[in-house]
Amino acid sequence: MPVTRRSLAALAALAPAAALAQDIGTAARPLRIGVTAGPHAQTMEKVREIAARDGLVLRIVEFTDYIQPNAALAAGDLDANSYQHQPFLDAAVRDRRLPLVSVGKTMIFPMGLYSRRHKAPGEVPAGARVAVPNDPSNGGRALVLLARAGLFGLKEGADHTASVADITANPRRIRVVELEAAQLPRALEEVELAAINTNYAINAGLNPVRDAIAIEGADSPYANLIVVRQPDRDAPWVRRLLAAYQNDEVKNFVQATFQGSVVPAF
Repeated sequence: MPVTRRSLAALAALAPAAALAQDIGTAARPLRIGVTAGPHAQTMEKVREIAARDGLVLRIVEFTDYIQPNAALAAGDLDANSYQHQPFLDAAVRDRRLPLVSVGKTMIFPMGLYSRRHKAPGEVPAGARVAVPNDPSNGGRALVLLARAGLFGLKEGADHTASVADITANPRRIRVVELEAAQLPRALEEVELAAINTNYAINAGLNPVRDAIAIEGADSPYANLIVVRQPDRDAPWVRRLLAAYQNDEVKNFVQATFQGSVVPAF
């Protein structure tokens, strides 16, 4: 193919982008990773320490909600994020058409049921208000946990895609209140029971092992992930990031720090 002014201009335009891609993970251009506050942020601090030994520089960006980390990653403001499980990612990709993909597992955060007034789900009175996350995947996950705890029944085969419309038996007239996940710990003063993701529970001073009146088992399928944009899935820095995360040093840190309330998934 002959070299033209147009092709030279195109190559010149691509050169800075290629150089920038090669420089990701350096002091001049740190690898930007979005996390939610709490265990994800604490663990990523440990990962940053390990990555630095390999010359990989991480910049950790904390968020207080579940929506913005994916939006920021898709927009190019982040290079990766670490806070969500596969059903949540699948819903984001499907509903918002985000070009994101998982590249590895991190930890499992068993969801728990919490109450300021009761010590067992069976104590929750008829007509009680019960709070769940308002995002589709975690909301359905909470409904399944509530059904297993005996508060109501769900249609056969219900999973994380369940909604309140799938409640098939509710003799106790339980009223489900949908709230943003980060707001659920504060809502405990206003409802009889709340289904809270472990990262937000720990951040609010709740210990899932000690304080939850019911909790998902260790076989929970909701392993959290490291997520990147689709074009970056095979980038060299992704392999280096996974090596810094998925190792025994991080596993020991998680087990010692969170005392069983967070389970390594690698």
